[in-house]
Formats: sequence, C-alpha cells, structure tokens
Amino acid sequence: MNMAASPRLQLRDWMFLSLAIFCAAGTWTYARRVLIPHQISDSAARGRPRGNLSDLYPRWIGARELLLHGRDPYQADVTREIQAGYYGRPLDASRPGDPIDQQGFAYPVYVVFYLAPAVRLDFAIVQRAFFWILVFITAAGVLLWLRVLDWRVSFPAQAAIVALSLGNLPVLQGLKLQQLTLLVAAMCAAAMALLVAGRSLVAGMVLALATIKPQLVLPLLLWLAIWSLSDLRRRYRWAASFLIVLIFLCAASELVLPHWVGRFWRAVGEYWQYTQATPMLEAMLGRFAGKLIEVLLAAITVLFCYRRRKPAEDSASFQSSTCLVLALTVISVPTFSLYNQVLLIPAILLIARDCRAIWAGGLVGRVLLILTSGLLAWQWLSAAVLAGLSFIVARETMERAWVMPLWAVPQIPLVVAGLLLIHYYRGTFTAAAKPRTS
Repeated sequence: MNMAASPRLQLRDWMFLSLAIFCAAGTWTYARRVLIPHQISDSAARGRPRGNLSDLYPRWIGARELLLHGRDPYQADVTREIQAGYYGRPLDASRPGDPIDQQGFAYPVYVVFYLAPAVRLDFAIVQRAFFWILVFITAAGVLLWLRVLDWRVSFPAQAAIVALSLGNLPVLQGLKLQQLTLLVAAMCAAAMALLVAGRSLVAGMVLALATIKPQLVLPLLLWLAIWSLSDLRRRYRWAASFLIVLIFLCAASELVLPHWVGRFWRAVGEYWQYTQATPMLEAMLGRFAGKLIEVLLAAITVLFCYRRRKPAEDSASFQSSTCLVLALTVISVPTFSLYNQVLLIPAILLIARDCRAIWAGGLVGRVLLILTSGLLAWQWLSAAVLAGLSFIVARETMERAWVMPLWAVPQIPLVVAGLLLIHYYRGTFTAAAKPRTS
C-alpha cells in the first residue's frame, strides 16, 4: 500500500513544484513587462524623477559619509545627496509631481556597521550583490520557518514553497527595492530557528542585530518577553545576550556619532510626517475605526499569548503564537508598505500545514481558509495571465490592467490574521509538542 502511494505523492509534489515555478515566473515577468513599464510611463507623465530607486542607497550613502568623512547622516545636506542618487535629482517642493518621501536616513546609526565593507565600492556593484543576497536569505528564511514549524515536506515541496515565496508580489517588491525589511525578516527566522534548536544565546544576538528596523521586531520581542517570564530561570539566556549585543551596538554608535539617539528619533518623526505614515487598518477604515480595531486585535493577541506562555519553544502553542504576533505586526506597523508582508510567510505556512484541521474546525474557518487561498492564488494567476498577454496585447491595453494582481494583496494580512485568531482560539494545531531531552 505504501509502495503504491509513494509514487503518487512524489508525482503530486513535482506537479506542485512545476505550478509554483510557473506562478513565480509569471509574477517576475509581470513585474518586468507590465508593472515597471507602467511605473516608468506614469512617472514621466507626472514629472516624477526616477534614479536608482534602491532603498539600500540612503543607508549606503549614510554609512559612507559617516565612516569615511565623519558627516552626520541625519543632516539635510546628506539627505539631498541621497535624493540625487535615489530620485536622480534633489526633490523640489515647488514641483507638484515630486514624491513626498524625502528618503532621509531614518535608521539607527549601527546599520552603518553592516554596510561598512561596501562603503568603498561602486554602488552599482553593491546594489547587484545585495539583490542576490536578499534572494538567498529570503529563500533560507522560508526553509528555516519550515523547521520552526516542524513541518517536514519533500524536497520538491520545499522548492515549491520557496518559489512561491520569491514569486509573491510583496516579496518581489522588497527584492526590487533592496529593502532591509527582507534582511530583518530573515534574521527573525534565523533567531526563531536557533531558539527552537536550543541555541538561545545566539538567537538573542541575532534578534539584537535585527533591531535596525525596531518597529518590525518590537512585537516579537514583547511576545518573547511574556514567554520568558513564565520560566525565567530556563529562558533568560536569549534576553541576556540580546541586551548585551544591543548595548554594544548602541555604545559603538555613540563612539562614531555622539548623541545619535536624539537625532535618530527626530529623523523617525520627520519620516512619519513627510511620508504621512499610516497603519494598514487606519488607511483602509479611517483613523478612529482603524485605531480601535488595532487596539482590540493587540489586546486579543496579548491575552492569547499570555494564556499560552508556558509551553516550550518546540511546542505548537509557541509556533502559533509567534506566527500570530508576526501577522499582527504587518497590520499594526506604522507604515503601510507591501514588502512588510514578508512577515506573513510563517503564518501562511502554518495555515498550509494545518489546513485540514482548520477545515474540520467549523464554517468560519472554512470561509477564511477559502478567502486566504483565493487571495493568494489571485496575485499569482492574474500576474501570470498579464505576463502572457504582454507578449501579444498592445502596451496601452496593459496600462489599464496593470493593477489587477495588486487588488488582493492589501486584504491578505487581514484575512490571514483573522484565520489565525480563529485557529488559535480553537487550538486545532496538528503539530504536537516534542518531549524535551536534557
């Protein structure tokens, strides 16, 4: 019986891989032949400047100017230099078509240490190298989340999951922009994999390095703090190493740029102001309703996490709590950016792993599971269709249809978070806690 079933399972996995490669290739072709040409023509029509458009560039310029020339990366003259490369020229407030994002250096100073090896290189080389680094670590992060979730699948299935992740529109946007969010997401995956493997000291170090984008890491840190306090004697190690490395990074930053903390927070405040930063729910529902639902979701998440704070790091409760916190991070983060949805990958993997249990759990779970599957499938399939049509349909027609794959993307975090909350409430997890050995 098993011998007969095995070839069928292998065939199914290879068919899944073929479909995943098709979807990923379609998304990348759509970006190259439909989305980017639309952005170029739209910018030309509106008089918007286009330079290298790399989100790494402001950080690289800041690191170069601070480490090589001793200049404050938060200063206005450095910001204008950044604009000259990022947009092709400094922004002009008198031009109505110019972007509102000033592209200031709004990161903690210690991000310059990560870029120090590259400050003497030509940025074109740095840009190409960093793109492939992000591709590699994003793929590695997906595989690490499979280990965290203790989901054992075949090699073709693993490759298919990686292909679909790299072909996901938010991830693709992050890769094209060389967004450091992808680096932070990979660090979070590495830290959780280390924690589950019992290497809590190294996990804390990696989490400290991930604080270059503190707004993305803070909810995860709060959840780990709740979890650790329930058994502090055995779980304090990650927190101790985290604090030591973070203090070291801040002290080293103080040496290269004294009083940097105040300048950093001022730059963050200016960033939120000139970008008109708005969380996802507030952008979709309005400030009052969005804020109310954010507070409600945060309270529910804290309550659920507190009730499941005692199980070990290799338990289903810990896995689901971590996925839930990261999904809520995407919804509540101050800036509504598609590439932040890379943090949804562990939640989507957990849903895929437990889909049978969710389906058997009741009508609400089934409806949300169908919605999640449909929204995810829409972006891949519609992008693939538009990619194919781009070879035979006039560009003017494609200009009117370019937005179709993006219709479903903003709704995905809401549906995923809702499904996780239902799944979390019912406790219908398929992965059981493994016995500890010591």
